[in-house]
Amino acid sequence: MDLPAPSTSVPIRALLLGMRIDTRGLERGDTIATNPLTLRIGRDGIAFLFRYGVAVFAGLSAIEEDEVVRSLGPRISEPAATPETDQVQILIRPGGEDQIDPSGAIVLKEAAPDRLQIVANVLSKSLILSHYESRIATAFDQIEPLAERLQRSGRTGYQARELLQQIGRVLATQQRMVGRVEMEEKPDVLWDHPELERLYARLEDEYELAERSRALEGKLALINETVGTVLDLVQNQRATRLEWYIIGLIAIEILLSVGDMAMRLHR
Repeated sequence: MDLPAPSTSVPIRALLLGMRIDTRGLERGDTIATNPLTLRIGRDGIAFLFRYGVAVFAGLSAIEEDEVVRSLGPRISEPAATPETDQVQILIRPGGEDQIDPSGAIVLKEAAPDRLQIVANVLSKSLILSHYESRIATAFDQIEPLAERLQRSGRTGYQARELLQQIGRVLATQQRMVGRVEMEEKPDVLWDHPELERLYARLEDEYELAERSRALEGKLALINETVGTVLDLVQNQRATRLEWYIIGLIAIEILLSVGDMAMRLHR
C-alpha cells in the first residue's frame, strides 16, 4: 500500500461471518501474509481473513466488501444470518506516533500492512468477545430465575432441561473461544516486527481484551458450577421419585399379601 498523504483517513471494519472460514487454497500471487490470510483488494484495500470466522477490511468500499463476502460464502461454516460488525477509523499521520486519538480513532504513522494487521487482529478479537458476551448474557438471564426458584423451593422446575441446553451451547462456545481464537496469543506479525509490540499493547489495553477475556472465563466457571448443581438436583429428584415408586410397589405388594391372608383366614 502506498504511503498516504498527511491525515489520511482509512476505514477498517470487522465482520463476524460465521463459525469458521476455510482459507485453504485462497493464497495468490499478491498474498501479503498467511496467518491471518492477508490479501490485497483493488488498489489500496486489504482484507484480513481469520479462520475463526472474522473478516476485517481496511480501505475497501462497500461494494468491494460485499464482493469478498459473497466469494467466501461456500467457505464459511455456520454462516451468520446477519453478520455482527465493528469498525474504527484509522488516521494516518506520517512522522507521528502510533497512538489512540482522544476521539477514539487509531493513529498510525503509516498504513503499512503490518500495522494494519495489528489493528485487524485486535478488532477481530474484540468482535468475537462481544459475540460471546452476548451469548453468555443470555445464559445468565435464564440462570437467574432458576437460582431464585432453587432458593425458594429447592426444586429446578420444568425449565431445567432448556437451561441445560442453553448452557451446553455456552460451553461449546467456551471450547471454540479457547481452541480457535486464542485470545491470549499475540499476532504472528510481532515475531517479524517486535517494534510493533507497543502498538499492540496500546490497542489491547484500549479494547480491554485481557480484562474482558478474564471476565468471560469467570462467568463460564460460574456456569460450569451451575451445570453441576442442576445435574445433581435433577439426579437427586429422580432418585427420590424412584425411591417413592419402590416404596409404593412394596406397599401394594404388602396390601395384596394381607388381603390374600385375610381371605384364607375367612375361609
